[in-house]
Amino acid sequence: MTNAKLCFIGAGFHASTNIYPSAIEAGAEIAAICTRDLERSKAALQRFGSRGTAYDDYRQMLRKEECDGVVVVAQPGDQTSLVLECIQAGKNVYVDKPLGWNAAEARHIADAAEQAGVVLMVGFMKRYAPVYMKLKEWISGQTLGAARSFQATFAVDSTPFCKDEEQFIKLAAIHIIDLLRYLFGEVVQVTGFRNTAGEYISQNLALKFANGITGSVYFTGMTAWSRESERLLVTFDDGFASADEINTLTVHQSRTSGTLPWKDLEERDSVFTPSGSPMSGGYRDLYLRGFVGEMAHFMECCRKSITPLSSGRDNVQTMDLCDRILSALV
Repeated sequence: MTNAKLCFIGAGFHASTNIYPSAIEAGAEIAAICTRDLERSKAALQRFGSRGTAYDDYRQMLRKEECDGVVVVAQPGDQTSLVLECIQAGKNVYVDKPLGWNAAEARHIADAAEQAGVVLMVGFMKRYAPVYMKLKEWISGQTLGAARSFQATFAVDSTPFCKDEEQFIKLAAIHIIDLLRYLFGEVVQVTGFRNTAGEYISQNLALKFANGITGSVYFTGMTAWSRESERLLVTFDDGFASADEINTLTVHQSRTSGTLPWKDLEERDSVFTPSGSPMSGGYRDLYLRGFVGEMAHFMECCRKSITPLSSGRDNVQTMDLCDRILSALV
């Protein structure tokens, strides 16, 4: 990891808890911070040990600051216009999801970034989480044969920030939706059922991918799940892999001999998990959830002018799938 100069727009709870510390851990230098309040911008700089410049006008910051990229973590309704102005200023941009509220808006922004020749990356951090990166290796390497099917579960108390199904899909479940695209490719068929009551969300989906992989998805957002939970089980030709709660991947390789399974010790499990050492401080969570990895990836893309894994163009397909899921629910 090497240093890159980044400017930031936004210093709310998510940005301060996850994005700023991860960027610093990945080697970023905070060149400037802009919020709506100058004193708040100064306080954020001080909190993260930066001697950069505080702003309360992002347009002034974009004009004055020379940086490798701009990190935008604002309210969802503000992000589209903010990103477009960053692109028009010729800046590389990382933006927290969602970017655009639908596929048409996402496509407009992706077009603008490509025309301007700047890097545009969307914050789908699960692509950079070690457990899912390891699972992706098993899927791509086909050590267990081809992936055939999956079961995914995502449960969270989304009631404080999601008041209906569209908000739930595009502000919370979108991370899993994007992850499934990253792991398995593009979806060709969606069916779904709901048992939703207002902000209490309950959804079951069936997805079929272009490569033939099929899977079931369970989404729920309600106060019953004050403890967030996510699991992903993938079945291969010759075994299965289970990603549990972000921090454990269990890979089961089925027996290869012709004897009965209870006669020998042919079957085996491999468990991949991080150390539980307290020496990690608060950074263990930021690494395991993928925040440090995505910040490192963004800075590398800025320095090398390469297309991010979770690019603005790729984001168009994720937003399209979100809308197709909403349309499929009955």
